[in-house]
Amino acid sequence: QVQLVESGGGSVQAGGSLRLSCAASAYTYYSSHCMGWFRQAPGKEREWVVTIYTGTRSTYYADSARGRFTISRDNAKNTLYLQMNSLKPDDTAMYYCAARSISGVCNVKEAYDYWGQGTQVTVSS
Repeated sequence: QVQLVESGGGSVQAGGSLRLSCAASAYTYYSSHCMGWFRQAPGKEREWVVTIYTGTRSTYYADSARGRFTISRDNAKNTLYLQMNSLKPDDTAMYYCAARSISGVCNVKEAYDYWGQGTQVTVSS
């Protein structure tokens, strides 16, 4: 059964930090080709933030996230994390965890099969 449940969102001031969590079913966590985080601000397209490949643990970041955000996995908890530091008001969005089951590109939303319900992040100036 595929299940992705995000948590950890909230409201912070600019410069602050948040850590998002994505609890996955064991099947999804271990069988996916890649997992990633996306975000969607009101009136905007859902955009890719970061990807981690299940096999190699390689990570790739969007320019907006590189240097400030860190993706990681905890195998003991079947959980994906997104540590976000130095947050800016432009980071305000609904953040989604996603998983892609088969091999292929992992930096576009169309490539992902499964999605969580999202967790809201609001950064005030």
